[in-house]
Amino acid sequence: MEHYVWLALAATLGTWFVTALGAATVVFFKSPSARALNLMLGFSAGVMIAASFWSLLQPAIQRAEAVGNTPAWLVAVSGFLLGALFLWGSDKAVCFARKRAGMAMPGERMNRIIMLVLSITLHNIPEGLAVGVAFGALGTGASPDGLMGAVSIAVGIGLQNFPEGAAVSLPLRREGCSRRKSFFIGQASGFVEPIAGVLGALLAVYIEAVLPFALSFAAGAMILVAVHELIPECQRNQKAQPYAATMGIVTGFALMMLLDVMLG
Repeated sequence: MEHYVWLALAATLGTWFVTALGAATVVFFKSPSARALNLMLGFSAGVMIAASFWSLLQPAIQRAEAVGNTPAWLVAVSGFLLGALFLWGSDKAVCFARKRAGMAMPGERMNRIIMLVLSITLHNIPEGLAVGVAFGALGTGASPDGLMGAVSIAVGIGLQNFPEGAAVSLPLRREGCSRRKSFFIGQASGFVEPIAGVLGALLAVYIEAVLPFALSFAAGAMILVAVHELIPECQRNQKAQPYAATMGIVTGFALMMLLDVMLG
């Protein structure tokens, strides 16, 4: 069993590394124009919306149907709504803490950054669990097909993490963070995957039952941030550049959809 835990750790370290590569794209934008920033913010929103369905909700429904203990629609809907409510509650808690502490940073900017990073981090936890469960399940009956399946899941999630890393670092740059800080926070959002991967491998039998709910929960959090924060923010200069942000959303959605559907 320990052998497969180490494999899960190696696989999820690889997915985290791809997240860091995606976050590193912020280095190439030294002084981006307002149009480029809106395009990048729209791209991030498109990535998050697509990932919420193809990477999270669809697998959650499939896994819930396979387990069969609870209706799949109930798992998906309850997890989705609770994920959105959790992030909404987190936003309110941050606002309250700021007022009590008298923080100098503008409230809207601080809340936007925290919600963005929290949503992507929550999204990475069930992805890491999925990789860990796939490798941990080999401990009860290893086979070449099972190993290839686990590797395929890790590769698919890793490739999807590249635009997700950019989806954190680029909006942070848009909010005025330095390139170094944007990259650091962007890659750090993916570091929960190795932790979740090891946990998933250790608890492969038990974690499988709660994974559909965790996937739906992360989807609700991502949709809330994309719709409430990213899309309105990228449309601030809509009159001067009516389609820049919109095309960013379409491009981000299409790229994430391509990766998810093509990699299964």
